[in-house]
Amino acid sequence: MLKNKSILFVTTLSSFLTPFIGSAINIALPSMGEELSMNTITLGWVATSYLLAASLFLLPFGKLADRKGRKKFFMAGIFLFVIASLITGLSVNVWMLIASRFLNGIGGALIYATALAILTSSYDKSVRGRVLGINVAAVYLGLTLGPTVGGFLTMYLGWRSIFFLTALLGTIIIPFAIMKLPDDKAANREKPFDMAGSVVYGLSLALIIYGFPQLPSTHGFILVASGIIGLGIFVMIEGKAQEPLLNFSLFSKNKVFIYSNIAAFINYSATFALVFLLSFYLQQVKNLSPRESGLILMAQPVMMTLLSPLAGKLSDRIQPSVVASLGMTITTIGLTAFIFLNEDSGIVFIIAMLMLLGLGFALFSSPNTNAVMSSVKQPEYGMASATLGTMRLVGQTMSMGITLMIFAVIMGKGERNLTNVDGLITGIHYSFITFAVLCFIGIFLSLKRGKLNIIN
Repeated sequence: MLKNKSILFVTTLSSFLTPFIGSAINIALPSMGEELSMNTITLGWVATSYLLAASLFLLPFGKLADRKGRKKFFMAGIFLFVIASLITGLSVNVWMLIASRFLNGIGGALIYATALAILTSSYDKSVRGRVLGINVAAVYLGLTLGPTVGGFLTMYLGWRSIFFLTALLGTIIIPFAIMKLPDDKAANREKPFDMAGSVVYGLSLALIIYGFPQLPSTHGFILVASGIIGLGIFVMIEGKAQEPLLNFSLFSKNKVFIYSNIAAFINYSATFALVFLLSFYLQQVKNLSPRESGLILMAQPVMMTLLSPLAGKLSDRIQPSVVASLGMTITTIGLTAFIFLNEDSGIVFIIAMLMLLGLGFALFSSPNTNAVMSSVKQPEYGMASATLGTMRLVGQTMSMGITLMIFAVIMGKGERNLTNVDGLITGIHYSFITFAVLCFIGIFLSLKRGKLNIIN
């Protein structure tokens, strides 16, 4: 029997919240675009602005939470997430919508940076894979219910109701978190915070994320190149910092840690835009309603929800690298199949491939998370959780960036509207080709991490 069930409940509930709103928004994007006169590229930034904010702040928040107490940061994240969701639901124009989603991302970063660390530190290594599997299952349950609930809400109450429901769910979490989460003892309170590294890291990442969708334009190249140079400067700063934001010794000495994080980055880069692409395909090409589209898109996260606890438990017995690499292989097969999607593709084919991808995601995510968190010492859980979360969020942002770049090149500046079916189909083809190649490379990097020796 598992102990600390109250901690598992609170962290699992919070892990459900953020993917729920993300997947629900994807199904509502066409309706949002019609009401606020937004094109495909601008709608992409509704999702990307959240990911950008979460990516920028996740690593600094993880470091600060380890030092000043994870519960404080977790509570701040829930409060901010609720407030930002309310503002998003009240948005009257595109700029208010994107800005509030950015604020939502900051709240999400506070949750990401602490929930996994709180959960990992509360359970022994013998059951860690199991509880992390339950946590990942909650993420996938959010992904499962998001399109369905979002589709129903969009059809009958309008897209704004999605954000009001999210705010309500967040409000329910708050009293449970106050009562159930332990007041953790913070460590290293007196050590200086790496402000210089945090600023350079944030600016560099922002330049890359903002510039990537604008490639192959000259402006896009300048932004991305500047961001890459900035990351080089960040590495130099961290080498001299008394208490670095990111401990690069973990990357140089811990093979499991580095390759597990790289595998996570590639997996999310290759898969996150899937729902975004299929949502437009089902509604604009197949002319299905948001409700019908949501029901079809449920196939993937249902599989992930059912199988993630089993995959996590399996990684307690079999090397996580083996299970995760199998998951990456299955994911590659599913993405390759979607390259052949066209106007005549059957719904049964789409559902079958989504189920296959759900199996692949489940086999990858829980074991990979177990590998990352079990490869570091307990005082580093917050940093490890934040690093993994950063890889996930930056990967998701890159996935959207790749998609937006492909659409920008194929559809052109004047043809980015939602009714350009030919451009949409072509963009989907090239997106899935890119994602399948990325995921194929990820198989070998996942295998390269080697055997995990659990530290504690």
